[in-house]
Amino acid sequence: MKKGWEMKMLGDVLEKTETTNPARLPQNEFNYIDVSSVSNETLTIQETQYLKGEDAPSRARRLVKANDVLFATIRPTLRRIAIVPEELDNQVCSTGYCVLRARPDIDPRFVFYFLQTEDFMSAMETLQKGTSYPAVTDGDVRLQPIPIPPLTEQHRIVRLLDEAFEGLATAKANAEKNLQNARALFESHLQSVFAQRGEGWVERQLASLCNEITVGHVGSMKTKYMESGIPFLRSQNIRPFEVSMENAMFIDETFHHALKKSQLSPGDLAIVRTGYPGTAAVIPPELPDSNCSDLVIVRPSNEVNPHFLAAFFNSAFGKKLVLGKIVGAAQKHFNITAAKEVMLYVPPIPEQLAIIAQSDEIRNETQHLTRIYEQKVAALEELKKSLLHQAFSGEL
Repeated sequence: MKKGWEMKMLGDVLEKTETTNPARLPQNEFNYIDVSSVSNETLTIQETQYLKGEDAPSRARRLVKANDVLFATIRPTLRRIAIVPEELDNQVCSTGYCVLRARPDIDPRFVFYFLQTEDFMSAMETLQKGTSYPAVTDGDVRLQPIPIPPLTEQHRIVRLLDEAFEGLATAKANAEKNLQNARALFESHLQSVFAQRGEGWVERQLASLCNEITVGHVGSMKTKYMESGIPFLRSQNIRPFEVSMENAMFIDETFHHALKKSQLSPGDLAIVRTGYPGTAAVIPPELPDSNCSDLVIVRPSNEVNPHFLAAFFNSAFGKKLVLGKIVGAAQKHFNITAAKEVMLYVPPIPEQLAIIAQSDEIRNETQHLTRIYEQKVAALEELKKSLLHQAFSGEL
């Protein structure tokens, strides 16, 4: 360890905190910081609930002061960490937080950054107990070892981390804005295609453009899934314009052949019925054999290209139309009858192909920017980890 540094238990560098019971003053109003109030993206308190004491939940028990550090002990690996700002001084937070109040010789932001280190988070992951709501105790948090330099060195490290993390946040925000602009351009392009239809476009009912419109298998599948076999697609596998095999299920060939109606072939259009109704993707050649559950299956005739239909359903124009046709009280869904009755304007095949080509070009650029964004975010996160490691190893 670097000269002048000491290894201490986190609890040894903290002051005692207070509890309260807002219900004892039923008409008194206060800001309540719930576990969901903290963003694990920005590591700040995003919003609070303004409550009367009589409406206080049973977990509203911890009094907080400005510069206290909050760490959510419920699902600790979600990294919900924040510093209490001046405007929330003397307010109340949930017992789902461990409240860390630094001693006068400890910089609160030094503690704040320590809680973000991989060493601390790995310890929390190891110590958490419970399956539905994994949690650690305040004691688990306070017993973690923390390297402590002199206060002047703490201030220096905090200044460096503040500056570096601010720069990283700006870089991430710029990359995100570029991605949002690209996505907005693509959505605007689709909107203009279907809102400003050209000469020769004919209004048609979807059913008249298709050889068949049917629905995927509806029924229990618990005993039918296999570790491998024929891909069995569900709503979560259908993304705008693409079939995702993430968390895909599989069935055996015998069951696949028994479910003739829900068999999928390349060129079929799969449309989500529930959840995000109207989301559509064309089954690609890489899936020569697949089956599905509870999806609208559209088998286009030679009058319409399936990729043109995918563009229609994924456009703001198509989404609005689908939302006007969904039914059901508790769980809304887009049924076959509604799908067959969809009215859309269709251009001749050559123009459909031109629209598809132009849309693909813009979408490919958007996907390229998405990959760049994801790579940049991953690199920034690794840089954060590296900076934190250096900071608490005395190497910064």
